[in-house]
Amino acid sequence: MRNFLIKVFRFYYNGFRSMTVGRKLWVIILIKFFFMFAILKLFFFPDLLKKNFSSDRERSNYVIESLTQIK
Repeated sequence: MRNFLIKVFRFYYNGFRSMTVGRKLWVIILIKFFFMFAILKLFFFPDLLKKNFSSDRERSNYVIESLTQIK
C-alpha cells in the first residue's frame, strides 16, 4: 500500500512539475472553487439551523425529525 501511494505521488508530482499551460488552468480552477464555495455560500446559502434554533439539541432534533418522517 505504501509503495502504491509513493508511485501515485511521484506520478502527479512529475506531471505537475513539467506543466506550463496547465499551471494557469489549475490556478483558474482553484479560483473558481474558492468563489463557488466561499463567496456564494455566504450570500445564497444562509445557515438556517443556526438562525432558527438556539441550541445544538434543538438543531439535532429538527434534523432527525426531518430525515426520519414518512411522507
